[in-house]
Order: sequence, then C-alpha cells, then structure tokens
Amino acid sequence: LFLQSTPATTIPTVQVQGQQMNLQPPSYTAASQHAEQMKKPGQNFMCLWQSCKKWFQTPSQVFYHAATEHGGKDVYPGQCLWEGCEPFQRQRFSFITHLQDKHCSRDALLAGLKQDEHGQVGNQKPSNK
Repeated sequence: LFLQSTPATTIPTVQVQGQQMNLQPPSYTAASQHAEQMKKPGQNFMCLWQSCKKWFQTPSQVFYHAATEHGGKDVYPGQCLWEGCEPFQRQRFSFITHLQDKHCSRDALLAGLKQDEHGQVGNQKPSNK
C-alpha cells in the first residue's frame, strides 16, 4: 500500500564509507555477490533473502531494502524466498506484511543470523565485542 506512492524524492540515503547510496533499485554489480564480506561496524542485521546477504544497521533498513529490492512490483517472484521460509504463493501486499511480521523484526533477524552462522556461513566467526 504505502510503497507504491512514495515519491522518489523521499528515498532515504545511507552513507557507506563516504559514498552516498540511494535505496533505489540497484544496478547489480559483481560487488553485490560478496556483500557478506563487506560488513561495516554497526551493521548487525543481514538480509537473508535467497543469496542476497547484504548488511544493514537497523531492522527497518533491512525491511525497506527487502520490500523494495525483493518485493518491488517488477521483481517480486510471487513467493517469499527468505532463507528457511515456506515458499507459499502470496500476493505482493500480503508478502510485504509477512516480511515485516515474520522476517524483519529485530528478534527474527537476530535469530536468522544465529541459524546462518551454524549453516552456510561456516567460515565466519561471530565477533564478540
């Protein structure tokens, strides 16, 4: 509901090492394949959509990213491809709600990372700062 009517001028920007990045549909580059290696300090939440693995500072940034990059009207595949989620067919607006409720809460994101540490990302050690 609210994602379609957002004017382009209100898209939030994120500072990443001095670069300003608009949270708009990306131009996919080879760098996006290695997002998990580019975790910055303060980025403790990861998008666990299929093989995305991008890091963010807040759960709401993960939600905004996932809703627009993976659930946008031109890219949404018709089902949730979040790691460990049942791939039921969902309407896009139902998916956006599902994403927010089931995957992008702080607790769900932290739980997903713990599962991921024991799963695919076996070579990364959790940092205990």
